[in-house]
Amino acid sequence: MTVEPFRNEPIETFQTEEARRAMREALRRVREEFGRHYPLYIGGEWVDTKERMVSLNPSAPSEVVGTTAKAGKAEAEAALEAAWKAFKTWKDWPQEDRSRLLLKAAALMRRRKRELEATLVYEVGKNWVEASADVAEAIDFIEYYARAALRYRYPAVEVVPYPGEDNESFYVPLGAGVVIAPWNFPVAIFTGMIVGPVAVGNTVIAKPAEDAVVVGAKVFEIFHEAGFPPGVVNFLPGVGEEVGAYLVEHPRIRFINFTGSLEVGLKIYEAAGRLAPGQTWFKRAYVETGGKDAIIVDETADFDLAAEGVVVSAYGFQGQKCSAASRLILTQGAYEPVLERVLKRAERLSVGPAEENPDLGPVVSAEQERKVLSYIEIGKNEGQLVLGGKRLEGEGYFIAPTVFTEVPPKARIAQEEIFGPVLSVIRVKDFAEALEVANDTPYGLTGGVYSRKREHLEWARREFHVGNLYFNRKITGALVGVQPFGGFKLSGTNAKTGALDYLRLFLEMKAVAERF
Repeated sequence: MTVEPFRNEPIETFQTEEARRAMREALRRVREEFGRHYPLYIGGEWVDTKERMVSLNPSAPSEVVGTTAKAGKAEAEAALEAAWKAFKTWKDWPQEDRSRLLLKAAALMRRRKRELEATLVYEVGKNWVEASADVAEAIDFIEYYARAALRYRYPAVEVVPYPGEDNESFYVPLGAGVVIAPWNFPVAIFTGMIVGPVAVGNTVIAKPAEDAVVVGAKVFEIFHEAGFPPGVVNFLPGVGEEVGAYLVEHPRIRFINFTGSLEVGLKIYEAAGRLAPGQTWFKRAYVETGGKDAIIVDETADFDLAAEGVVVSAYGFQGQKCSAASRLILTQGAYEPVLERVLKRAERLSVGPAEENPDLGPVVSAEQERKVLSYIEIGKNEGQLVLGGKRLEGEGYFIAPTVFTEVPPKARIAQEEIFGPVLSVIRVKDFAEALEVANDTPYGLTGGVYSRKREHLEWARREFHVGNLYFNRKITGALVGVQPFGGFKLSGTNAKTGALDYLRLFLEMKAVAERF
């Protein structure tokens, strides 16, 4: 099989009138679909249920973007049966054939790019560029894993020759697993978590986030059109505590692929370690959780560049990224000039309905709004509120970009993940203290350093304990194949998506020796 080298999908920035016109048309078409119903997808068939999952527009919660069928235990059992049935043959497909099917899905997703972007705008409140980046990353995952899987073709493992014997080692897929995806990247992460295991011969039951079921259904329309065999991929929207927990604990689940909150991730990891009656394997659990990500700026940095990177990292998609900058650590010489520049940029940010393409749209739900506002109230007693700190007018869940200064490193707003447009600014005396403060949280996902001093950058390279570290640039927007993504500590199991190693997680090695 011959394929072109992998290249990242371009992100549309909507600088041309042609691109803006195409997006406005996509938004119009998606709005005309408001209220449409989407079934489950089990064993290659669209399956409806009496109960419904309802998806609202966070920019205008009175608007129903769409509904899906709601899965329960019976549907989970049916999906498991379909997944294991499909595994019997899917595992034996030549890798070239599986990769070819993935490339077909990527081509279909590329044709529906604007539609998916518009759906993200309405369903989770992304502005146009954030929506474009989400869909581009999903295409990247499919394209990259289709190529990476070819590296695991039989035999793939080199062994040392031994006299009188034929020895070989090769990889085999695990079986049927469950994917539990988050709402903040409901095309990119959802797609990547599915196609990684599937690319190398596993089958998957996918539960989308409850706030992003419609765009999840559209991803499955693409899988269906691409021609995945019945049961290889299954779509099971439902309540996490019900269908998600049921699948996690089920003895026939071989692996769990989860991205979400630390609280839920810990429960899943614990449940995966318990042997259920009838279970005959150790479940593999890949749990990617949150972050409390810091950017350090020292006195030698380009202050304008740093301020721009901080604002983009802190407030992109309303701060609802596990990679978002939620702590800004400034040395004495950088404190005043960087803070002044950050505040000037942050106060110019526009907030409004996502379809109008503001800098910030709404947070995703009423629940998320309550959480962020509660942390802002906590912050008022821990630091000095110098910007924002309030809900804005309008039907949607709009929160002003918020900055707290003079925040103690051990304050709750400097230790706990808020997942909203809230930045805590911490003053330190020097770079050594900055690194100490940066590392002093339970998380270790992303981090950044702005400095012109080579010694500081190399010091951070060795000692800043995060899975993804960025120098003199923003700390969000890891590219598939370029910056493998996954954190340390309680940020997760370091699965490193967008890397060749990721596919190895869903394979096991078999060694066979024959003596002549």
